[in-house]
Amino acid sequence: MAFHSVPSFVRQLGPNLLWEMVGPDVESEKRIYLTFDDGPIPGPTEFVLEQLAKFSAKATFFAVGDNVHKHPEIIRKVQEAGHAIGNHTHNHLKGWSTPNSAYYANIELAETVLANQLPSLFQSARLFRPPYGQIGPRQSQDLISKGYKVVMWSILTADYDSKLSAAQCLQATYPHCKPGSIVVMHDSLKAFARLEKLLPALLKVLSADGFSFHPLA
Repeated sequence: MAFHSVPSFVRQLGPNLLWEMVGPDVESEKRIYLTFDDGPIPGPTEFVLEQLAKFSAKATFFAVGDNVHKHPEIIRKVQEAGHAIGNHTHNHLKGWSTPNSAYYANIELAETVLANQLPSLFQSARLFRPPYGQIGPRQSQDLISKGYKVVMWSILTADYDSKLSAAQCLQATYPHCKPGSIVVMHDSLKAFARLEKLLPALLKVLSADGFSFHPLA
């Protein structure tokens, strides 16, 4: 999806997916939900944790199972810091081009790896974000029936796009932020050149506006 702010007609294509948070506390506390995909990766993920800590911010990390397997110590740091953790498949698969059986098996593999490293993780909600935002109606229905909450986003920072500067990502993100927004960034090597400037700037301006940063649950 190329939209920075996801329009209503796109959301209507997935009415059973989570696009933004609602509720009286969301409004009164100006809650916003920062999310990070594709980690854990040495360097970028640790940078994100450091920046979030400076603002007493909590976020949600959608982890790739293979990266969790390679860097278990980093995903444990994420949990120890009080952030939420979700499933992003084991091998970052595209739902639209992956047979359902293979897609579900890859998600289950990622869950097994996460559960082995973080035994208490799935005592609460099981969060799942499809890589690239690609998920079919049948896939989402099946995952929801298995107990997953399928999380999309309302704001895409496009920090992975090498054609953009961090300033451009901020300009395309900040004006659209409102209570309940789910904002997606990437704690990946590909995005880091923009993320390392975007994240501190975004945390600063949103904090100045009175937003509070919360994990998904």
